[in-house]
Amino acid sequence: MEDKLFLTPNEILEHEFKIDARGYRMQEVDKYLDMIIRDYTEFLRTIKQLEQENNNLLEDNRKLQAEYRKLKESIEASGGSNPSATNTDLLRRLSNLEKIVYGRE
Repeated sequence: MEDKLFLTPNEILEHEFKIDARGYRMQEVDKYLDMIIRDYTEFLRTIKQLEQENNNLLEDNRKLQAEYRKLKESIEASGGSNPSATNTDLLRRLSNLEKIVYGRE
């Protein structure tokens, strides 16, 4: 993100415009404000993107928690009658979940 931004907060704070006989140079002020506007636009776009990624991760987390509860209930319901089959099934399910979460194919 930093490579897309023109200004740092410190640069904005310390920027001084040159003064003409009639005040600040309007073109210089306009150009500077255009850079600030582009930075804010980039910030807003980045914030929206991160919020969407966060929402996606929260939804994935909810799904995984539901799957975890189902697996836990399944284990408790089986009463440990066939632990090796249950462990194999759990490992297979965990592997599938990791593929979904981490995008491994």
